[in-house]
Amino acid sequence: MTVTTVAAYAAPAPKAPLERTTVPRRPVGEHDVLIDIKYAGICHSDIHQARDGWGKGIFPMVPGHEIAGIVAEVGSGVTKFTVGDRVGVGCLVDSCRECDNCKADLEQYCTGGGVPTYNGLDKQGEPTYGGYSTHVVVDENYTLRIPEGISLDEAAPLLCAGITTYSPLAHWNAGPGKKVAIVGLGGLGHMGVKIAHAMGAEVTVLSQSLRKQEDGLKLGADHYYATSDPETFKELAGTFDLIVSTVSAPLPLDSYLSLLRTDGAFVNVGAPEEPVSLNLFSVIGGRKTLAGSGIGGIRETQEMLDFCAQHGFGAEIELIDADGINEAYERVLNSDVRYRFVIDTSTI
Repeated sequence: MTVTTVAAYAAPAPKAPLERTTVPRRPVGEHDVLIDIKYAGICHSDIHQARDGWGKGIFPMVPGHEIAGIVAEVGSGVTKFTVGDRVGVGCLVDSCRECDNCKADLEQYCTGGGVPTYNGLDKQGEPTYGGYSTHVVVDENYTLRIPEGISLDEAAPLLCAGITTYSPLAHWNAGPGKKVAIVGLGGLGHMGVKIAHAMGAEVTVLSQSLRKQEDGLKLGADHYYATSDPETFKELAGTFDLIVSTVSAPLPLDSYLSLLRTDGAFVNVGAPEEPVSLNLFSVIGGRKTLAGSGIGGIRETQEMLDFCAQHGFGAEIELIDADGINEAYERVLNSDVRYRFVIDTSTI
């Protein structure tokens, strides 16, 4: 099977509506797999990049780094997958493989030239195109196996939303005896709640309002507070070992840092377009850590998928046809999704 051009949805220019088009795919190389994409999640970062919120993008842009599908063809040297396997692709499709981070299974922090799934350039200098398409060709070493027990549509968002929250929760040792807060109950936040709960932590959701409180408790939260209520910050001062912020809007960091115990950590996984301010005494007082975390490496992403399968959950999704992508973008910006849009790519 040879695929050279595939159907896709792309933003032709910054802030332009996405439209149906075609994009090239490279021939299947010795260590490549051709994936028949079945589902692609819509991540808030897709919107940031399609609208040039994080800087100059490469257009036309085919977003999508939450990809789930079936292996349709393998290269002659492929040993990890066979035709018919259930697989996924996350935010990376290559890295330098030689830097210290790559050698430590931290490809997401590659210092020698990581290749994003879309809005990047591959090692041949060609633009990468993401999962809002029918097929993709990916090196086997950057392809994940989706375990049985998770449906492909519910698995797709795990490739970004799942690993983005799993990685800091695992790194900062969320588990029994730890009090963990998740800021925001959206596409990332709802996965943070599920994963932290499955790890055995005591989980609190910090959201602007109590509008999603019932959902949060059903997903595994033990407590739910509205950050719009000033009493919340007084009541919860010095409470948490770990706070993971999943929101993409600037927060009053000093207020949130006051919620940490001594040696607690506030970890950002959401990426606001605007800068934020901080009084360093909020960190110094209490030996607190202000940190960031970006997705996960390939090994850890597979670990996350296996963890979710073991505990019997995927993402909470709303399945849409491809012609609903632009409407879905607006609904994401209005926080009108419970909790991740997933595109049925058979409709592209």
